[in-house]
Amino acid sequence: MQPVLQLKNVKKTIGRKEIIKGITFDVYPGEVFGFLGPNGAGKTTTIRMLVGLMSITDGEVIIKGTNIAKNFEQAVQHIGGIVENPEMYKFLTGYQNLVHYARMVKGVTKERILEVTKLVGLEKRINDKVKTYSLGMRQRLGVAQALLHSPSILILDEPTNGLDPAGIREVRDYVRKLAREEGLAVIVSSHLLSEMEMMCDRIGIIQNGSLVGVQKVTEFVSEEASIRVQFLVDDVEKSLSILSTKYPALEVLRTEKGIEILTDHETIPRINTSLVKNEIQVYGIMQLSKSLEDRFLEVTGGSGIG
Repeated sequence: MQPVLQLKNVKKTIGRKEIIKGITFDVYPGEVFGFLGPNGAGKTTTIRMLVGLMSITDGEVIIKGTNIAKNFEQAVQHIGGIVENPEMYKFLTGYQNLVHYARMVKGVTKERILEVTKLVGLEKRINDKVKTYSLGMRQRLGVAQALLHSPSILILDEPTNGLDPAGIREVRDYVRKLAREEGLAVIVSSHLLSEMEMMCDRIGIIQNGSLVGVQKVTEFVSEEASIRVQFLVDDVEKSLSILSTKYPALEVLRTEKGIEILTDHETIPRINTSLVKNEIQVYGIMQLSKSLEDRFLEVTGGSGIG
């Protein structure tokens, strides 16, 4: 599969300071790519270069095979995006707003307006004035606007900013739907790491202007050889005693529901066998995966997110 977006050793220098230090990654059709970084890491600068709002000092940004620096108009026609809260004409209806924006782009038909309206789930409210919309509905209308010209890549900067939990879930669901059903490549930046974990297929973490790495979310949060496993047992004290004798090198912790052990996959069945042979009732064995937030803080040294 050919990437929709390619960054090749992209650099940005302002004055004598190198802000972005050679970033390289690809984004593919049908995937949601999360872009994360601590405050001042260069995330916003990178996004601005992606959409042509800031010049590139060195390297290339290629969209659908077109270099954005060499042929801006052809490249940027493949991009749709919203930054934080989309601005709309509140005294107009949602439909009137979309008609207004459609006039700025060639070839957007009434059918396309109705299509994107349905895609973001606004068909029942599209003829109501925007001033009656919730923030989540305005976000949806912003996405509909960004999709009018049928872009190949959608860039959403803080799409869940200011939303309540129901609104955040709505955004997450339709972003996944856009990627899955429309084959769109979606780039999302967000402060809410738990949401990014549920929304994204891959993540790229940028720190101090350099890309720490790009990985699938599942691989990123479980890449260590050792894992934490919780055993639900009937007798915690006896279990601790058995394991301290049988496996003195293991890290074993007491929890509210049983015991927690840092080990590897191969040792888990042997631990279970040891407990059962000593007449311990084992009611459950669960792997305790690290969250994206845990791994992010490890990688970035606990820096804030921006």
